[in-house]
Amino acid sequence: MTELERYRQEIDRIDGELVRLFLERMAVTGKVGEFKQREGIPVLDAARERQVIAAKTALTDDPARKADVAALYEGIMAISRRQQRHLVKEGSEDPGYAAYQADLARRREPVAAPRVAYQGEPGCYSEEAAAGYFGPDVNSVGLPWFNDVFAALERGEADYAVLPVENSSTGSIRQVYDLLAQYRYYIVGEWQVPVEHCLMALPGVGLSDIRKVYSHEQGLMQSEKYLDAHRDWERVPTLDTAGSAKLVAETGDRSAAAICSRRAAQLYGLNILAQRVNHNTMNHTRFAVVSPVPELRPDRNKISAVFRLPHQSGSLHEILTIFAVQGLNLLKIESRPIPGRGWEYLFFLDFTGDLTAPGMDGVLHELSQLATEVRILGNYKAWEERT
Repeated sequence: MTELERYRQEIDRIDGELVRLFLERMAVTGKVGEFKQREGIPVLDAARERQVIAAKTALTDDPARKADVAALYEGIMAISRRQQRHLVKEGSEDPGYAAYQADLARRREPVAAPRVAYQGEPGCYSEEAAAGYFGPDVNSVGLPWFNDVFAALERGEADYAVLPVENSSTGSIRQVYDLLAQYRYYIVGEWQVPVEHCLMALPGVGLSDIRKVYSHEQGLMQSEKYLDAHRDWERVPTLDTAGSAKLVAETGDRSAAAICSRRAAQLYGLNILAQRVNHNTMNHTRFAVVSPVPELRPDRNKISAVFRLPHQSGSLHEILTIFAVQGLNLLKIESRPIPGRGWEYLFFLDFTGDLTAPGMDGVLHELSQLATEVRILGNYKAWEERT
């Protein structure tokens, strides 16, 4: 027997003991679950779990091993909670979970021939996303501000909104996340649009004539490297990229240029002076399809949620442990400050899953119990590139 084989044999012996002790522990935690069922006690006792982890990590003086022991017991206790939830029926005492159940009860089927609102002028990337998701003949209308789009849903003037939530170069669209937190609306789908910005101006205008450039703030940021080569150009943010093309066309300003899509240049009669001025050639914007009423469409495999955490050490880590133990792929986490609350944040999460799948109830219970406030934003099919 080689030295390595002896080590492996010893590990197998220790693992056998670990499994035996683990099963013994699970038998006891099962009895704890039966007791909680009889007494009407919730499964999760976060303060008790923190005490247990602190006690276990105190058993070693090795700082590196303290973190390992904490991770081990976080996993063990999460498995114990899942076991106990097979016995203890929870839900009504969790406001977030109860709200989720109420939302599901009033869900609707997708609207046929829908009215769709987006932010921007015709020719913007949001209009392209609306046509991509709902089809080229979609009945869509552009509105000046993101707030206007949400207000149109509130007034019943649109069935859906298509809104940008993230760009692969410049990150999240903060205004949209803030409005998703403000309005109790739902994400029912998503779409991606490749972003290929062009610099355009009136016919006959050359690069040497340009003194200022209009675009949405995201368009200016995504084209920053190109614009840095023209430091004498003033950068003027507008409400949307296509609106900047419309502005240049309508004002007739021969010292102005716009950064937007090739389609916008065609719509507003402008000449393209430079193509692909965005520095990231793999630049995409992800759009959310937002509905005032929840829906559960076929092939859903992605869940979005928003939650607020208690202002205490380790609260975010406890939430993230749920996804690790349940084998759910956490796709995105985004934080936004809560107005009027110093250093408190809302967290937006995207993760894989189907709300109706077995075991998902346990995940939602734990989220509701660990978070001060939790809301499911939607369960929908993740965008995938069409071939």
